[in-house]
Amino acid sequence: MTVLHFTVPPLPEYIISGMSEADEVNKHPNRRNIGIFDLLVVRQGCLYVTENGRPYDIAAGSFLLLRPDTHHFPTQGSTEHTLYYWLHFQTSGGWSADEKCSVPKKEELQELQPFSPNYFTVKIPQFGSLPQPQKAFDLLEALGALVRNGHRAQSLWRQQLLFQELIEQLVGALDTPASSPSSCAEQAAAYLREHYREEFKAQALGDSINFHPVYIARCMQKEFGCSPAQYLIRYRIEQAKLLLLQTDLPVSRVAEEVGFNHAAYFASCFAKQEGISPRKYRQRFS
Repeated sequence: MTVLHFTVPPLPEYIISGMSEADEVNKHPNRRNIGIFDLLVVRQGCLYVTENGRPYDIAAGSFLLLRPDTHHFPTQGSTEHTLYYWLHFQTSGGWSADEKCSVPKKEELQELQPFSPNYFTVKIPQFGSLPQPQKAFDLLEALGALVRNGHRAQSLWRQQLLFQELIEQLVGALDTPASSPSSCAEQAAAYLREHYREEFKAQALGDSINFHPVYIARCMQKEFGCSPAQYLIRYRIEQAKLLLLQTDLPVSRVAEEVGFNHAAYFASCFAKQEGISPRKYRQRFS
């Protein structure tokens, strides 16, 4: 695994970010020595990118950090509809892609000035799975919203703070191997939250995050105390509760909106989880 080492301080500096779509025609740009770091985070589907001859398949819940001094290009078009975030940042401090990071020695700094910062190294895997995909997605969405709000000082300051939180997420990926049970469970949960309106198919879930359905079920049972299907029902009920309180949609329509094909089954699942029917829930809390 390639690990990028950043000398801190100074902290890496956020520039701009956004969301893009990819398919067989629309691909990530072909660029060489762009001079800034380019972070790619896939929310849905899979993005195929090669950097310096090494191909990467960036699945949902995974990321790739493209270096400023290399050549990257699309390996192929996405075979399914793909949504991904991109984020550009830079650093005016030292960085490297090996074990020897150029962190200044304290003795050398003290020769120049009596007081100096406490330098340390931040390590980020170049490619990996996010330990908390949904949290990372939320941070990237918030960053995108701030960018759309203009360049006021308060907005720019908030962007930098959110970016530091995102960096913490990337650092955390170093401690969470992509094949670990907790990472598998979180990736599966992120997929289910993203596709909760769709019919559940264990094989489609497995194909999306590259784990066997049996292993996914075992990991989710260990991490969340339930199977993927049970997790999906719980999440659908939580979304239904919001619709019941925030809209005037009939209960049958609410059931459809959150992925249930039959209103009676929805009512049964809702009552089992909440101890009250959907109609009574709406009457009690609205």
